[in-house]
Amino acid sequence: MTRTIVASATKEIVIGFDQPFCVIGERINPTGRKKLAAEMVAGNFETVIKDALEQAAAGATMLDVNAGVTAVDPNATEPALLVQTLEIVQGLVDLPLSIDSSVTAAIEAALKVAKGRPLVNSVTGEEEKLEAILPLVKKYNVPVVAISNDETGISMDPNVRFAVAKKIVERCADHGIPAHDVVVDPLVMPIGALGDAGRQVFALLRRLREELKVNTTCGLSNISFGLPHRHGINASFIPMVIGAGMTSAIMNPCRPQEMEAVRGANVLNGTDEHCTTWIKTYKDYKPGEHAAPAPVAVTSPADGAANNGGRRRGGREARMARG
Repeated sequence: MTRTIVASATKEIVIGFDQPFCVIGERINPTGRKKLAAEMVAGNFETVIKDALEQAAAGATMLDVNAGVTAVDPNATEPALLVQTLEIVQGLVDLPLSIDSSVTAAIEAALKVAKGRPLVNSVTGEEEKLEAILPLVKKYNVPVVAISNDETGISMDPNVRFAVAKKIVERCADHGIPAHDVVVDPLVMPIGALGDAGRQVFALLRRLREELKVNTTCGLSNISFGLPHRHGINASFIPMVIGAGMTSAIMNPCRPQEMEAVRGANVLNGTDEHCTTWIKTYKDYKPGEHAAPAPVAVTSPADGAANNGGRRRGGREARMARG
Protein backbone atom coordinates (compact mmCIF):
# COMPACT_ATOMS: atom_id res chain seq x y z
CA MET A 1 0.00 0.00 0.00
CA THR A 2 1.35 3.41 -1.02
CA ARG A 3 2.22 5.57 1.98
CA THR A 4 3.63 9.09 1.69
CA ILE A 5 5.08 10.30 4.99
CA VAL A 6 5.15 14.00 5.84
CA ALA A 7 6.10 15.44 9.21
CA SER A 8 6.55 18.54 11.32
CA ALA A 9 9.20 18.66 14.03
CA THR A 10 7.16 16.33 16.24
CA LYS A 11 4.11 15.13 14.28
CA GLU A 12 4.07 12.55 11.47
CA ILE A 13 1.21 12.20 8.99
CA VAL A 14 0.69 9.43 6.45
CA ILE A 15 -1.02 10.12 3.12
CA GLY A 16 -2.41 6.91 1.69
CA PHE A 17 -5.39 5.01 0.31
CA ASP A 18 -6.03 3.46 3.72
CA GLN A 19 -5.70 6.78 5.58
CA PRO A 20 -8.14 9.62 6.31
CA PHE A 21 -8.24 12.17 3.51
CA CYS A 22 -5.37 14.66 3.87
CA VAL A 23 -6.63 18.26 3.95
CA ILE A 24 -3.86 20.67 2.93
CA GLY A 25 -4.88 24.15 4.05
CA GLU A 26 -4.59 26.63 1.18
CA ARG A 27 -5.00 29.98 2.91
CA ILE A 28 -1.37 31.02 3.40
CA ASN A 29 -1.06 32.11 -0.20
CA PRO A 30 -1.09 35.72 -1.47
CA THR A 31 -2.23 34.66 -4.95
CA GLY A 32 -5.35 36.67 -5.68
CA ARG A 33 -5.17 38.26 -2.22
CA LYS A 34 -3.62 41.68 -2.79
CA LYS A 35 -4.13 42.76 0.82
CA LEU A 36 -2.27 39.71 2.13
CA ALA A 37 0.50 40.17 -0.43
CA ALA A 38 0.94 43.83 0.54
CA GLU A 39 1.04 42.89 4.22
CA MET A 40 3.71 40.26 3.65
CA VAL A 41 5.85 42.63 1.59
CA ALA A 42 5.58 45.17 4.43
CA GLY A 43 6.64 42.56 7.00
CA ASN A 44 3.18 42.30 8.52
CA PHE A 45 2.30 38.65 9.18
CA GLU A 46 -0.88 39.12 11.21
CA THR A 47 -3.09 37.57 8.51
CA VAL A 48 -0.62 34.70 7.99
CA ILE A 49 -0.74 34.00 11.74
CA LYS A 50 -4.54 34.18 11.82
CA ASP A 51 -4.87 31.87 8.79
CA ALA A 52 -2.41 29.34 10.21
CA LEU A 53 -4.19 29.12 13.55
CA GLU A 54 -7.69 29.03 12.10
CA GLN A 55 -6.86 26.33 9.57
CA ALA A 56 -5.23 24.18 12.23
CA ALA A 57 -8.27 24.60 14.50
CA ALA A 58 -10.63 23.77 11.62
CA GLY A 59 -9.05 20.37 11.11
CA ALA A 60 -6.36 20.82 8.43
CA THR A 61 -3.95 17.90 8.21
CA MET A 62 -1.20 20.03 6.68
CA LEU A 63 -0.68 23.67 5.71
CA ASP A 64 0.50 24.95 2.35
CA VAL A 65 2.88 27.93 2.61
CA ASN A 66 3.30 30.25 -0.37
CA ALA A 67 5.05 33.63 -0.48
CA GLY A 68 4.66 34.58 -4.14
CA VAL A 69 3.97 38.31 -3.87
CA THR A 70 5.38 39.51 -7.20
CA ALA A 71 1.92 40.54 -8.41
CA VAL A 72 2.10 43.31 -5.78
CA ASP A 73 5.86 43.85 -5.65
CA PRO A 74 7.84 42.56 -8.68
CA ASN A 75 11.07 43.34 -6.81
CA ALA A 76 10.22 41.19 -3.79
CA THR A 77 12.76 38.49 -2.98
CA GLU A 78 10.75 35.31 -2.68
CA PRO A 79 13.39 33.03 -1.10
CA ALA A 80 13.82 35.30 1.94
CA LEU A 81 10.09 35.94 2.30
CA LEU A 82 9.21 32.25 1.99
CA VAL A 83 11.77 31.35 4.65
CA GLN A 84 10.41 34.02 6.99
CA THR A 85 6.82 32.90 6.45
CA LEU A 86 7.70 29.23 6.86
CA GLU A 87 9.55 29.84 10.12
CA ILE A 88 6.63 31.82 11.54
CA VAL A 89 4.10 29.14 10.61
CA GLN A 90 6.10 26.19 11.90
CA GLY A 91 6.60 28.09 15.14
CA LEU A 92 2.82 28.41 15.53
CA VAL A 93 1.33 25.06 14.58
CA ASP A 94 2.41 21.46 14.94
CA LEU A 95 1.36 20.41 11.44
CA PRO A 96 3.46 19.23 8.48
CA LEU A 97 3.93 21.92 5.84
CA SER A 98 3.87 22.10 2.07
CA ILE A 99 6.55 24.37 0.60
CA ASP A 100 4.78 26.03 -2.32
CA SER A 101 6.78 27.90 -4.94
CA SER A 102 7.70 27.89 -8.61
CA VAL A 103 11.06 29.48 -7.78
CA THR A 104 13.78 26.87 -7.33
CA ALA A 105 15.91 29.10 -5.11
CA ALA A 106 12.94 29.69 -2.81
CA ILE A 107 12.25 25.96 -2.49
CA GLU A 108 15.88 25.25 -1.67
CA ALA A 109 16.05 28.07 0.89
CA ALA A 110 12.88 26.82 2.58
CA LEU A 111 14.11 23.23 2.66
CA LYS A 112 17.19 24.36 4.57
CA VAL A 113 15.10 25.69 7.46
CA ALA A 114 12.07 23.39 7.33
CA LYS A 115 11.58 21.08 10.30
CA GLY A 116 10.50 17.49 9.86
CA ARG A 117 9.63 16.24 6.38
CA PRO A 118 7.75 18.86 4.33
CA LEU A 119 6.06 18.31 0.98
CA VAL A 120 7.62 20.19 -1.97
CA ASN A 121 4.97 21.81 -4.12
CA SER A 122 5.87 21.29 -6.90
CA VAL A 123 7.49 19.94 -10.08
CA THR A 124 6.01 19.77 -13.58
CA GLY A 125 6.94 17.63 -16.56
CA GLU A 126 9.03 20.43 -18.05
CA GLU A 127 12.64 19.33 -18.47
CA GLU A 128 14.00 22.50 -16.89
CA LYS A 129 11.83 21.98 -13.79
CA LEU A 130 12.67 18.28 -13.51
CA GLU A 131 16.39 18.97 -13.60
CA ALA A 132 16.11 21.79 -11.07
CA ILE A 133 13.70 20.30 -8.51
CA LEU A 134 14.32 16.55 -8.43
CA PRO A 135 17.92 16.79 -7.15
CA LEU A 136 16.64 18.91 -4.25
CA VAL A 137 13.89 16.40 -3.49
CA LYS A 138 16.47 13.61 -3.41
CA LYS A 139 19.01 15.63 -1.39
CA TYR A 140 16.53 16.51 1.36
CA ASN A 141 14.63 13.20 1.16
CA VAL A 142 11.20 14.80 0.91
CA PRO A 143 8.06 14.00 -1.10
CA VAL A 144 7.04 16.13 -4.07
CA VAL A 145 3.83 17.15 -5.85
CA ALA A 146 3.99 16.26 -9.55
CA ILE A 147 1.75 18.45 -11.73
CA SER A 148 0.56 16.84 -14.95
CA ASN A 149 1.58 19.51 -17.44
CA ASP A 150 4.77 20.08 -19.41
CA GLU A 151 6.25 22.40 -22.05
CA THR A 152 3.12 21.96 -24.17
CA GLY A 153 0.89 23.30 -21.41
CA ILE A 154 -2.20 21.61 -19.96
CA SER A 155 -3.69 19.03 -22.28
CA MET A 156 -7.45 18.66 -22.44
CA ASP A 157 -6.83 14.97 -23.16
CA PRO A 158 -6.70 13.07 -19.83
CA ASN A 159 -4.56 10.38 -21.48
CA VAL A 160 -1.88 12.99 -22.16
CA ARG A 161 -2.03 14.21 -18.57
CA PHE A 162 -1.61 10.62 -17.39
CA ALA A 163 1.41 10.22 -19.69
CA VAL A 164 3.00 13.36 -18.21
CA ALA A 165 2.42 12.04 -14.69
CA LYS A 166 3.99 8.71 -15.64
CA LYS A 167 6.99 10.51 -17.11
CA ILE A 168 7.52 12.46 -13.88
CA VAL A 169 7.26 9.30 -11.76
CA GLU A 170 9.81 7.60 -14.01
CA ARG A 171 12.17 10.57 -13.87
CA CYS A 172 11.85 10.58 -10.09
CA ALA A 173 12.87 6.91 -10.09
CA ASP A 174 15.94 7.84 -12.15
CA HIS A 175 16.92 10.20 -9.33
CA GLY A 176 16.32 7.56 -6.65
CA ILE A 177 12.97 9.03 -5.54
CA PRO A 178 10.42 6.24 -4.92
CA ALA A 179 6.88 6.42 -6.31
CA HIS A 180 5.44 6.61 -2.78
CA ASP A 181 7.13 10.00 -2.43
CA VAL A 182 5.42 11.37 -5.54
CA VAL A 183 1.96 12.94 -5.07
CA VAL A 184 0.43 13.52 -8.49
CA ASP A 185 -1.84 16.45 -9.29
CA PRO A 186 -3.85 15.33 -12.34
CA LEU A 187 -5.14 18.90 -12.81
CA VAL A 188 -8.82 19.51 -12.16
CA MET A 189 -10.53 21.58 -14.84
CA PRO A 190 -13.50 23.92 -14.17
CA ILE A 191 -16.73 21.99 -14.69
CA GLY A 192 -18.45 25.18 -15.82
CA ALA A 193 -16.13 25.41 -18.82
CA LEU A 194 -15.52 21.71 -19.48
CA GLY A 195 -18.61 19.59 -18.97
CA ASP A 196 -16.78 16.30 -18.54
CA ALA A 197 -14.12 17.67 -16.16
CA GLY A 198 -15.51 15.57 -13.33
CA ARG A 199 -15.53 12.34 -15.34
CA GLN A 200 -12.03 13.11 -16.59
CA VAL A 201 -10.53 13.43 -13.15
CA PHE A 202 -12.36 10.39 -11.78
CA ALA A 203 -10.96 8.25 -14.59
CA LEU A 204 -7.48 9.73 -14.15
CA LEU A 205 -7.50 9.06 -10.42
CA ARG A 206 -8.36 5.40 -10.92
CA ARG A 207 -5.51 5.00 -13.40
CA LEU A 208 -3.05 6.81 -11.15
CA ARG A 209 -3.99 4.56 -8.26
CA GLU A 210 -4.10 1.28 -10.15
CA GLU A 211 -1.31 1.74 -12.70
CA LEU A 212 1.19 4.11 -11.07
CA LYS A 213 0.15 3.37 -7.47
CA VAL A 214 0.75 6.99 -6.41
CA ASN A 215 -1.02 9.31 -4.01
CA THR A 216 -2.81 12.28 -5.50
CA THR A 217 -3.83 15.85 -4.77
CA CYS A 218 -5.46 18.83 -6.50
CA GLY A 219 -6.48 22.43 -6.11
CA LEU A 220 -9.97 21.39 -5.05
CA SER A 221 -11.92 24.57 -5.80
CA ASN A 222 -10.76 24.61 -9.43
CA ILE A 223 -13.75 22.36 -10.17
CA SER A 224 -16.22 25.14 -9.26
CA PHE A 225 -14.39 28.09 -10.79
CA GLY A 226 -16.83 30.57 -12.35
CA LEU A 227 -19.96 29.02 -10.85
CA PRO A 228 -22.32 30.43 -8.20
CA HIS A 229 -22.43 28.76 -4.78
CA ARG A 230 -19.00 27.23 -5.32
CA HIS A 231 -18.85 25.58 -1.90
CA GLY A 232 -21.86 23.42 -2.76
CA ILE A 233 -20.07 22.09 -5.83
CA ASN A 234 -16.84 21.63 -3.89
CA ALA A 235 -18.62 19.71 -1.14
CA SER A 236 -20.25 17.42 -3.70
CA PHE A 237 -16.95 16.88 -5.49
CA ILE A 238 -15.04 15.81 -2.37
CA PRO A 239 -16.62 12.38 -1.70
CA MET A 240 -16.60 11.60 -5.42
CA VAL A 241 -12.86 12.19 -5.84
CA ILE A 242 -12.14 10.32 -2.61
CA GLY A 243 -14.20 7.41 -3.93
CA ALA A 244 -12.18 7.51 -7.17
CA GLY A 245 -8.90 7.32 -5.23
CA MET A 246 -7.75 10.86 -4.42
CA THR A 247 -5.87 10.95 -1.12
CA SER A 248 -5.34 14.69 -0.46
CA ALA A 249 -6.41 18.11 -1.66
CA ILE A 250 -5.31 21.71 -1.30
CA MET A 251 -8.46 23.36 0.00
CA ASN A 252 -9.94 25.73 2.56
CA PRO A 253 -10.55 23.82 5.82
CA CYS A 254 -12.40 26.79 7.26
CA ARG A 255 -15.44 25.99 5.09
CA PRO A 256 -17.61 23.78 7.36
CA GLN A 257 -19.68 22.42 4.48
CA GLU A 258 -16.57 21.12 2.72
CA MET A 259 -15.00 19.69 5.87
CA GLU A 260 -18.27 17.94 6.66
CA ALA A 261 -18.03 16.28 3.25
CA VAL A 262 -14.45 15.18 4.00
CA ARG A 263 -15.40 13.72 7.37
CA GLY A 264 -18.44 11.96 5.93
CA ALA A 265 -16.35 10.47 3.13
CA ASN A 266 -13.81 9.23 5.67
CA VAL A 267 -16.59 7.46 7.55
CA LEU A 268 -18.00 5.82 4.42
CA ASN A 269 -14.53 4.97 3.11
CA GLY A 270 -13.67 3.20 6.35
CA THR A 271 -10.78 5.50 7.28
CA ASP A 272 -12.53 7.02 10.31
CA GLU A 273 -12.35 3.94 12.51
CA HIS A 274 -15.48 3.41 14.62
CA CYS A 275 -16.67 6.81 13.29
CA THR A 276 -14.60 8.35 16.08
CA THR A 277 -13.83 11.70 14.44
CA TRP A 278 -17.38 12.08 13.13
CA ILE A 279 -18.91 11.42 16.55
CA LYS A 280 -16.46 13.71 18.33
CA THR A 281 -17.09 16.54 15.85
CA TYR A 282 -20.87 16.25 15.52
CA LYS A 283 -22.08 14.82 18.84
CA ASP A 284 -23.73 18.16 19.64
CA TYR A 285 -24.93 18.80 16.08
CA LYS A 286 -28.24 20.57 15.61
CA PRO A 287 -30.25 20.47 12.36
CA GLY A 288 -29.35 23.27 10.01
CA GLU A 289 -25.89 23.73 11.47
CA HIS A 290 -22.42 22.71 10.39
CA ALA A 291 -19.77 21.90 12.95
CA ALA A 292 -17.31 24.75 13.16
CA PRO A 293 -14.44 25.38 15.54
CA ALA A 294 -14.47 28.23 18.02
CA PRO A 295 -12.43 31.30 17.03
CA VAL A 296 -8.76 30.96 17.86
CA ALA A 297 -7.07 33.75 19.76
CA VAL A 298 -3.63 34.83 18.60
CA THR A 299 -1.20 33.90 21.36
CA SER A 300 1.88 35.75 22.49
CA PRO A 301 4.34 33.70 20.36
CA ALA A 302 2.31 34.67 17.32
CA ASP A 303 2.28 38.30 18.37
CA GLY A 304 6.02 38.19 18.71
CA ALA A 305 6.35 36.69 15.25
CA ALA A 306 4.17 39.42 13.81
CA ASN A 307 6.09 42.20 15.51
CA ASN A 308 9.40 40.83 14.33
CA GLY A 309 8.18 40.39 10.74
CA GLY A 310 7.82 43.69 9.46
CA ARG A 311 1.70 31.36 -8.13
CA ARG A 312 1.08 33.46 -9.44
CA ARG A 313 0.24 29.92 -8.41
CA GLY A 314 3.56 29.09 -6.78
CA GLY A 315 4.19 25.53 -7.89
CA ARG A 316 0.68 25.44 -9.30
CA GLU A 317 0.88 27.83 -12.24
CA ALA A 318 -1.53 25.53 -14.03
CA ARG A 319 -4.30 25.86 -11.46
CA MET A 320 -7.13 28.32 -11.61
CA ALA A 321 -8.06 30.80 -8.90
CA ARG A 322 -9.27 29.29 -5.67
CA GLY A 323 -12.49 29.99 -3.82
